[in-house]
Amino acid sequence: MSLLDRRIGLLFAAFLLLLVLAFGRALYFGTVRGGALTRVAATQQVAVDVVPARRGTITDRNGDELAVSEQSATVIANPYLIRKASPARIAGKLAPLVHMGADAVLRAITKPDSGYVIVARQVPGVDADRIKALGINGISQEPSEHRTYPRGLLAGQVLGIVGRDDNGTTVGREGLEYSRNRVLSGSAGKVRTLRDALGQPLQVTDLKQARPGAKVQLTLDAAIQQHAESVLAGIGEKYRPKSATAVVMDPRTNEVLAMANWPRVDPNDPAGAPAEARQNRAVGYTYEPGSTFKPFTVAGALEDHTTTPSTVYDLAPTITVADRTIHDAEDRGPEALTTAQILAKSSNVGAITIGLAQGRVRFDHWIRAFGFGKPTGIDLPGEERGIQPKVSQYSGSSMGNLPIGQGEAVTPLQIATAYSALANGGILRRPQIVKDVGGVPVPRPRGHRVISEQVSAEIRQMLEGVFAPGGTAAEVSIPGYQLAGKTGTANKVDPVTHEYSSTNYVASFVGFAPAAKPKLLVSVMVDQPQGAIYGGVVAAPAFGDIAQFALQYLQIPPK
Repeated sequence: MSLLDRRIGLLFAAFLLLLVLAFGRALYFGTVRGGALTRVAATQQVAVDVVPARRGTITDRNGDELAVSEQSATVIANPYLIRKASPARIAGKLAPLVHMGADAVLRAITKPDSGYVIVARQVPGVDADRIKALGINGISQEPSEHRTYPRGLLAGQVLGIVGRDDNGTTVGREGLEYSRNRVLSGSAGKVRTLRDALGQPLQVTDLKQARPGAKVQLTLDAAIQQHAESVLAGIGEKYRPKSATAVVMDPRTNEVLAMANWPRVDPNDPAGAPAEARQNRAVGYTYEPGSTFKPFTVAGALEDHTTTPSTVYDLAPTITVADRTIHDAEDRGPEALTTAQILAKSSNVGAITIGLAQGRVRFDHWIRAFGFGKPTGIDLPGEERGIQPKVSQYSGSSMGNLPIGQGEAVTPLQIATAYSALANGGILRRPQIVKDVGGVPVPRPRGHRVISEQVSAEIRQMLEGVFAPGGTAAEVSIPGYQLAGKTGTANKVDPVTHEYSSTNYVASFVGFAPAAKPKLLVSVMVDQPQGAIYGGVVAAPAFGDIAQFALQYLQIPPK
């Protein structure tokens, strides 16, 4: 055999060996590894993606938008494809559209050992369209949404904030965004996308249509809310308190027209405020109500016929209950006061005298009947129940402090809700903040009778005396309107000594107008004001300011 024949034979044998190896490898991948490789190919070529549902809008009672969702996109990079182009040039084009630095974008789009990198989330729709128009091979997008609050700081603690779950879906974290998350979220959709070898979509098939979230309309009025927040900001500037809260209601229906907190929080930038400022203190903060509690002591006594508005009490300068001696806010000698005058002058000695005559069991009955010691049931998360001790927990001196609003704790909304029963003829209703969901009105709370219409009218008339000469809010008036209400000035308990502080107070006021047939109720609570401490000085003028604006804005006729 010639040398040429041997070389041809060896070459043939080599080709035959390579052919056998190739056939064997093909057989291995087609049988042993076939199933796994088929699944990998399918995941690279066919993908089922979740299409987020557009989150429902939140509006005020007049349709003004308070929270809306805007179309946005998540920008995705495939570094394998981008490395074949000019990464630095691509980063320079993307950076201003994703609102990032070029260096940060470059690091993302050139991440090693990855074919899928999220460059930026919640890119506004306009910028997302511009990115798509660039036609960059290796840059794709996934639909998403961006939650915004057009009125900025307005009702920030009430609306709450949103975040994202593990799937990247927008979910409510606080406030109404949380309590109404289910109806606001809607139902996500699904699409199947067939892609080519470069990852570009060839065919998109809808598997499930996304259903947008429902619109939620609140009872809040943006104009009244804005004014209430402005008044609280003025208190913050003048008295430098820890916080301040105001609740505005229609006592006829218990619809909440405003729920304001100071300091304010911008839900567009929740990280810009401390966590404690994000708390909706109208429902989540408890405090001793002080003298704003006295009308409930009197109302129960009137119902039990242990007193009347004109009953005269010969009051000593102080009163001793067990081991406690209590005096009025201002030193005085012995004095004869009627029940009406006791409320007008906010006499501690007088209110305790009325409570003692009533007895602890009946006193406890009426306080609980007004809803103290349990949540109001408003459609908001984080509501506290307050503190109302059981009769079995009373000490010998309890009836020396409970009738004047010490030794118990309420929320600002609790006290406003209870006052609405005094104002509306004796009906206690759950307060309402959600008016309509998806075009379907939320049923109005029916409520139940707590006191008679007669006692309600007597309390209203007695509370008019608070604004009369000698009353604790005599400096407050609104031309043309007869007002009724009650001041409160309560010592705070020192967290270190557990004794009542001599420097830290809560100043408050709750009132309504017109006094004869109230159509508006305003409650103001100021926590630890500096420079002045009395409810008549700090909180009552704020009540007057908010009430005057709301009465005129709502066109409630003078009476």
